[in-house]
Amino acid sequence: MSESRGILSTIADSFAPIHRDGHKFVAIGIGATLLFFLIWPPLGWLFALVAAWVAYFFRDPDRVTPLREGLIVAPADGRISAIERVRPPGELGLGEESRMRVSIFLSVFDVHVNRAPVAGRITRSIYVPGAFFNAALDKASEENERRGLVILTASSAEIGVVQIAGLVARRIVTFANEGDTVGVGQRFGLIRFGSRVDVYLPPDGRALVSVGQRAIAGETVLADLRSSEPEREARRS
Repeated sequence: MSESRGILSTIADSFAPIHRDGHKFVAIGIGATLLFFLIWPPLGWLFALVAAWVAYFFRDPDRVTPLREGLIVAPADGRISAIERVRPPGELGLGEESRMRVSIFLSVFDVHVNRAPVAGRITRSIYVPGAFFNAALDKASEENERRGLVILTASSAEIGVVQIAGLVARRIVTFANEGDTVGVGQRFGLIRFGSRVDVYLPPDGRALVSVGQRAIAGETVLADLRSSEPEREARRS
């Protein structure tokens, strides 16, 4: 009996809950599936696959977030597509000094719930309408539709987080507002159907991840403001 419960628990743990923002989309998919099963079953099976994929897209798994002060964790699941020192977007109000920017590209198969990279108070929340270029391009940071947040930590460090829409993504959702206090790893938004999230470290911040590495929102440590460790080198193998 205990072995049976263990197998069932393992199977259950492999299924993540669906985020509330996706409930209506899953309901629409199920409704369309039932309708087309009545009209023409082969089309019903096609819509059943679509509904299953939508449920998979809006999955919202629990994460285990490190809590030590000074750590900056990934706000999104995906591939580290760029790490470069740039001047932050003017709308963030972070000044003219260049900062290290870590860009995370989300495919349509990644978890799309975004999490706060640090604990603190949101001092700025800015929506900027724009284009829908491929989010992997450099110009997407300045020309695409986006939502920018600035989080002020207890140690007075300002961290910028920008959700960027892309070719497929057409809706940026943010749950946290200017003036709110967020905990590290707390869910603050999502981007529907693939895109990119940029993190702007403090001026003296150094990235502890590498281009091509997979990031897990709320778990992967992007930087450690208390560490003097140099930026890491890596190779693909």
